[in-house]
Amino acid sequence: MQTTNITLSALEHRNNKWIAIKSEYKTPINNAIKTIEGHTFSVTNKCWLIPYNEQNFLHTIKVLEPLATIDTSNFKTIKSTVEVNKISPPVKVSEVNVQTKYSLHKIHSNNRQVLSEVLEMLQLKAYSESTIRTYLNEISQFLQTIKHVPAENFTTERIKRYLNYCYVTLRLSENTLHSRINALKFYYEQVLKNEKIFWEIPRPKKPLQLPKVLGERELKKLFDAATNLKHKAILFVAYGAGLRVSEVINLRIQDIDRERQQLFIHCSKGKKDRYVRLSPLVLDILEQYYKLSKVKPINYVFEGLEKGQPYTIRSAQQIFTDCKRKAGILKSLSFHSLRHSFATHTLEKGIDVVFIQDILGHFDIKTTKRYLHVRKDVLINIESPIESLYRK
Repeated sequence: MQTTNITLSALEHRNNKWIAIKSEYKTPINNAIKTIEGHTFSVTNKCWLIPYNEQNFLHTIKVLEPLATIDTSNFKTIKSTVEVNKISPPVKVSEVNVQTKYSLHKIHSNNRQVLSEVLEMLQLKAYSESTIRTYLNEISQFLQTIKHVPAENFTTERIKRYLNYCYVTLRLSENTLHSRINALKFYYEQVLKNEKIFWEIPRPKKPLQLPKVLGERELKKLFDAATNLKHKAILFVAYGAGLRVSEVINLRIQDIDRERQQLFIHCSKGKKDRYVRLSPLVLDILEQYYKLSKVKPINYVFEGLEKGQPYTIRSAQQIFTDCKRKAGILKSLSFHSLRHSFATHTLEKGIDVVFIQDILGHFDIKTTKRYLHVRKDVLINIESPIESLYRK
């Protein structure tokens, strides 16, 4: 019986990076490819495409190996100007990126200079990459809506009417509306140097959303579901140190201090450095992972397909999703729930909320105090009146 051959290669298509799957047409293979998340067929390249990241690469091999011989010899890394699957793009977004990513062609010529002006000021003030992306996107949406009307001529009343339109007609969430207000505030007050007109503009009240956490049994099931040692180490570090997903994948080998049992978190959210405790259990699994890795990381603790480059956020999130499903956990949770769980469980062990604020790197104690609402040790000691009613 003739063996079917499948070739995997890296491909750049429409400014995105893909894993290209090339093989002769066979129904079982096509059906297997269709089970892979994010699959699409490229008529131009005459092959199946899967979003480019390590998690998808390994998963594709796992799915197709029983059906064919996999050839990865031509799988080479592509250096692309637009790396959508990387953790974060460079802060200095070029004019080309502004034009393509933020739909400059949809913005009237009267306002096309606005995005460049905002970008320049954001860079001069050294705003974070995520804030730059958010502000440019929000202002782009605003400029597309106002069409030919010059943005610089908007009065306070007109901005109020626009925000009311966003809330009532577009039905934007409170969080999105806050982001749009912040972006417009930056443009009018920081770029145009107008008076602080946004004092007069009311902000919608954000809903109090409590953190979603995992129980101890659920966590053990989650960790047991990770059969890949690298995946298990990623989950252990996130929960064991209470880290954000970006902090986990940006952790460098030099940031591990075995002697002092600390992890150094470099330039995290808000450009803050901090130290967190390195649990002996977490250290043990990190050492096992490093020892048994066929390809040793050289810079970041968790490296992706490109040597010396960090794992992608999307891949780490996919690990959590896959393990949650395997563990049979039905709660609506995300990778960030590991950080929420760390904070809640630490609080339940009697650690003061101020210390937890420092560990998590929160600016505002109010953010940390949310965990007081989900403490099991407090809730479990509050008896429901129905219990005393039936006891009598």
